[in-house]
Amino acid sequence: MTTISIRLEDQDKRALDSMCSDMGMSLSTFFTIYAKRALRDRKIPFEVTAPEDPFYSEKNMKWLDASWKQIEEGKVITKTLDELEAMTNA
Repeated sequence: MTTISIRLEDQDKRALDSMCSDMGMSLSTFFTIYAKRALRDRKIPFEVTAPEDPFYSEKNMKWLDASWKQIEEGKVITKTLDELEAMTNA
């Protein structure tokens, strides 16, 4: 094993840390994956992506569309804040 030092701008390092965390890995794992893949394929770049923002997932977008349709069709129940609070205290 050997140790490699890499210089990155602080903001790039923080962003890369965050992205790797979203993928469930450390920076060390990220660079190891990168090196092994580059050696295997004998080329760069390659793509490793972070998960999509769950708000924009296909499932959530369908749910939002269905909810909006219910609103447009008047199939909603509205309550005041006082009514909602009364429901929680019942």
